[in-house]
Amino acid sequence: MSTTTSYIPKGYASVTPAITIRGAAKAIEFYKAVLGAKERERMTSDDGTVMHAELEIGDSVVMLSDEFPQWGYVSPQALGGTGSGLRVYVPDADAVLEKAKANGARVDRPMTNEFWGDRTGCFTDPFGHRWSVSTHVEDVSPEEMGRRARAFKEEFAAKEAAMAANA
Repeated sequence: MSTTTSYIPKGYASVTPAITIRGAAKAIEFYKAVLGAKERERMTSDDGTVMHAELEIGDSVVMLSDEFPQWGYVSPQALGGTGSGLRVYVPDADAVLEKAKANGARVDRPMTNEFWGDRTGCFTDPFGHRWSVSTHVEDVSPEEMGRRARAFKEEFAAKEAAMAANA
């Protein structure tokens, strides 16, 4: 009998984010409350430190752990910010952004209808990770996408010029 083992374990995707958090146990509760995350797994040390946890958010898995600076795993708080973010597609992005705010997140960008057909808002969670929450609301043709992208770039350039003039 021949069996083939997939190079990707069942239930995972090619890219699976793994984030480091100062206060992972509290973060897990935040992600459950705000994003509807389901806890798949949690491994803790004897003192309760989260060594590894897995959350299912929609059809994706996010791995997380507490900080382990001795191994190079530090949180955005230790780094003074984050250079990355996570985008989550949800049925009602407006409601999720409100839940995030109610649970202590900082809203970085209010809900906006984007030119590519998504309704999106951004927040930084209480643990320093940046999230974009989106609901796809419109399928946009390539031609219309090009037109909207050009208009967006012009508007962006005008805003940048105005900011530079006021600096």
